[in-house]
Amino acid sequence: MSPGKQAPEGQAAAAGARLEAMRRRVRLSRLVVWAAIAAGPVALTVAVTSAPAVVEAAAPAKPATVRTGSGAADPGGYAQLFVGAWLRSSAGDATRWQARLAQSMAPDVDLPDPASGAQLRPQSVTAVRSAQREAGGWSVTVAAQYAEAPVRYYVVPVAVDDDGGSFVVTGAPAVVAGPDRAQVPASPYSVSVPSGSGLAVGIGEFFAAYLTGAGEVDRYLAPGVRLSAVTPAPYTAVTVQQLLAVQDAAAAERVPADGTTVRVCAQVEARDAAGRWPLAYELTLKARSGRWEVTALETPAPSGGGGGV
Repeated sequence: MSPGKQAPEGQAAAAGARLEAMRRRVRLSRLVVWAAIAAGPVALTVAVTSAPAVVEAAAPAKPATVRTGSGAADPGGYAQLFVGAWLRSSAGDATRWQARLAQSMAPDVDLPDPASGAQLRPQSVTAVRSAQREAGGWSVTVAAQYAEAPVRYYVVPVAVDDDGGSFVVTGAPAVVAGPDRAQVPASPYSVSVPSGSGLAVGIGEFFAAYLTGAGEVDRYLAPGVRLSAVTPAPYTAVTVQQLLAVQDAAAAERVPADGTTVRVCAQVEARDAAGRWPLAYELTLKARSGRWEVTALETPAPSGGGGGV
């Protein structure tokens, strides 16, 4: 053979040798790992850390998942349960299940001692605010509603362990004043929608279908939008009391050009056999082919944003 032909054959042989060496290293690494699994966790750790680089590259590392616990550790529900049991318990009868529950949740907290025949028992207890004061320490405000007395607010100190899975009440409840009323942000809805406009009429018909079952909801929706009526229909009649919009286009008597979008806040009065119910909704509508179509129905928010329904 000529020298020109021998060179490629030599290169192929060298490449084959390198490939075979790589395969031997992989087989050896697998044997080491399987042997370590049989030997136990410590040996497995040693095997993984000492395996050749080719094996480590075949299994890319995944990002570690760190559990902070701050979101799941909120002890509001725990404090709510404790206050409900504590208010319904009595030091004179510590064997009742309410007293036993309160003591199990707060071993170092004394039970109340209501007067004989006292009927001051809360109808409902609700956690209204949780605040983390320090690592593992929380302060929970709980509201207790009574039939014959004003709402009372209690602050309860709660300790949470590191993983957020265990709680304990660390002190007796403190009666405090209720939270202050927040300032309501200015509403973005400032454009009045005429009651006889196509937009107002369409919205009224939409709510009649949505809340009373009078007609099909689909006919008022934009293509691709899916929204089911409330079933069974909760009301027998619905009247739109007020419509306010963000965009000036909503005040036009005629439907504007296709693609025009408006956001509207609707104040609705619904009626049933039990009475009259004021409701509020936010809607987004788009003009198409000379009519308004609903693209989103949302829950109202003071700032104009809302959660889609």
